[in-house]
Amino acid sequence: MNPNARIVERFYAVQRRFYAGENVVADLRGLLAEHVVWHVPGRSAIAGDYRGLEQVLAYFTLRREIADNTFRITSRGVLADANRVVHFADGEALISGEVRRWRTVGIFNISDELIAECWLLPFDQHQFDEIWGGR
Repeated sequence: MNPNARIVERFYAVQRRFYAGENVVADLRGLLAEHVVWHVPGRSAIAGDYRGLEQVLAYFTLRREIADNTFRITSRGVLADANRVVHFADGEALISGEVRRWRTVGIFNISDELIAECWLLPFDQHQFDEIWGGR
């Protein structure tokens, strides 16, 4: 497996534990660059550009809170080269009493063996915004 793909797979393994409510923030910090940027398109409560480690971790925390520790990510495939990883994933969470499912692609920029940037791209933006709630 490509070394950058391994980094992203490790990240998703730790993130799964985080979204399930485990205290693994230190492990997440170890996979993200200090200057990390996370881009989330749309108009939902989680949409925006999160800059820096603290904002990105706050974004992860918001998703965990909205999903009440029920958020699960299932990897569906990875493409990788020397700088980027394209990760296909399905998401599922119990939100407002309803099981919700969606599909995304995450495009990761890897720098110095850390995730430096991510663009989250939902397959169905309208559905994704509806699932994660309006602002």
